[in-house]
Amino acid sequence: MYDVIVVGARCAGSPLAMLLARKGHRVLVVDRATFPSDTISTHYIQQSGLSLLKSWGLLDRLVATGVPPIRRLNFSYAGIELGGFADPVDGITEVYAPRRTVLDKILVDAAREAGAEVIEDFTVEELVFDEHGRATGIRGRSGDDSGLTEFRGSFVVGADGRNSKVAELVNADFYDVVPAACFIYYSYFSGVEWGFYHQTDTQHQQIGTWPTNDGMVMCAVMQRRDRFREFRTNAEENFHAVYDAIVPELGQRLRDSGKREEQLRPMLYPDNYRRRSSGPGWALVGDAGYHRDPFTGLGITDAMKYGQLLAERLHEGLSGQRPIDEAVAEYVKLRDEDSQGSYAMTCSISTLELTPYFDAVFRATSMSEGFKRRFFNMLAGGIHGDEFFAVDQLQKLYDEVDFPVEKRILSPR
Repeated sequence: MYDVIVVGARCAGSPLAMLLARKGHRVLVVDRATFPSDTISTHYIQQSGLSLLKSWGLLDRLVATGVPPIRRLNFSYAGIELGGFADPVDGITEVYAPRRTVLDKILVDAAREAGAEVIEDFTVEELVFDEHGRATGIRGRSGDDSGLTEFRGSFVVGADGRNSKVAELVNADFYDVVPAACFIYYSYFSGVEWGFYHQTDTQHQQIGTWPTNDGMVMCAVMQRRDRFREFRTNAEENFHAVYDAIVPELGQRLRDSGKREEQLRPMLYPDNYRRRSSGPGWALVGDAGYHRDPFTGLGITDAMKYGQLLAERLHEGLSGQRPIDEAVAEYVKLRDEDSQGSYAMTCSISTLELTPYFDAVFRATSMSEGFKRRFFNMLAGGIHGDEFFAVDQLQKLYDEVDFPVEKRILSPR
């Protein structure tokens, strides 16, 4: 009998299991993958996410993999140029974009070392409920075994991604759904030594580059979803054509010296959503309960941050400090409140077209070195988005750069 069973062992599930096991709880983690294992990802980890890894004693392991540090971020959005970096967060002066084969293995190993039992290559097919409808376990199959195996626990957590089986089995309904706007193609290239660039043009297309493990650079292109069918008819050429159109010199260098080391990977973005993320004996964390467009690169950090929040609330319940379902319901409330501003911003700017509000704010920000630093502090997690977009701060920004009065917008509504 386990205290907690976690379904899914990536960026939300393994940290959750590790933290609970370090508190002395008996934890089982299962995942259908075997590790190291790759998955579609932005790779990007904010400084606040790295701060979590540091507090868990795992940041040095990540750095030791040779993933290169990134100390400057460059954004271009339809003529608005924002380049710079954040102030240190917990002494951390860089960000990283590790391969998921690297990061997830570190997290899985840490969960095991903390005392959690980890079973790989295990597919969950059913949840077990008691006579009152409370989740009390899972049933599933190992890859080498055709029979169902059952595990019982006091609490079940779905950390199994946007196609969560746990969410399906508890009929977790969606809310705050915003339709996805774009698709992405990406791959890994050697022979190019580029930093972090996000460049978007007026034709609703974007390129992104950031260095990752093994001397490679992840290169991506993004376009609106209605162009996906046409794009994939000649994905290789269309991929390069987007680079050629947005930054011709980078496009030429990619053709001349870049070597694609892996296949091009497409992804039609799923909708932005939240799911009902708690109920009798169960909870959802990571993309299982909350997903937003990868545009702002917050997914990994959010998964770890809210995984830690859920671990704290589960510990309160398991240790008898308060009813466990009450504690976990508070986790969902805090998650939604904390992420509301960045969720709204991500849903808006990921359409590859700025609203008048964001156009005004970002255009004015590009004219102020101090507010550019605040912008990057927000991206790093050093300040909350509500602080950056506060009306008094925007008024101060507009006054500082003498922004035209008729173009000043203080609210997204």
